[in-house]
Amino acid sequence: MTEETYAVTIEVNGVMRRGVVPARTTLADFLRDELRLTGTHIGCEHGVCGACSVLLDGEPVRSCLVFAVQADGHRVRTVEGLANPDGTLSVLQESFCEAHGLQCGYCTPGMLIAAQSLLDAVRHPTEEQIREAIDGNLCRCTGYQQIVQAVQLAAERVARENGKH
Repeated sequence: MTEETYAVTIEVNGVMRRGVVPARTTLADFLRDELRLTGTHIGCEHGVCGACSVLLDGEPVRSCLVFAVQADGHRVRTVEGLANPDGTLSVLQESFCEAHGLQCGYCTPGMLIAAQSLLDAVRHPTEEQIREAIDGNLCRCTGYQQIVQAVQLAAERVARENGKH
């Protein structure tokens, strides 16, 4: 007995990507296994840890809880899509490095996605807003303070770049 498959077309990091997947294929598995975008980490596979977070039409979602067929016709931005077009790190990614907002790096993609979503919506987030934005992402290494500082640093740098500091 063969499993029924479905064609999907998803804009991933600005590029239209197509595939044929079984209905049960998660977006995380499609991104990692079919598209080889391994920056999206799979942690708990229950939507608890946040490591697999991506932006779906600009909103953060747990890609382990979304089926690839549900993303058909939508836009997905992964952690790879946060980098600058020339491949250099974004201001947010640089800030995570400089503020030591990562250690083992496993939670980092999900944290970056959550932080980017916040910075897309709020130009000058408060510490409370930052903590709220990342509160669904588990980190067992940093203690979160450096992550908060990294997001604050990124917000300051973006404001300075835009001449609004």
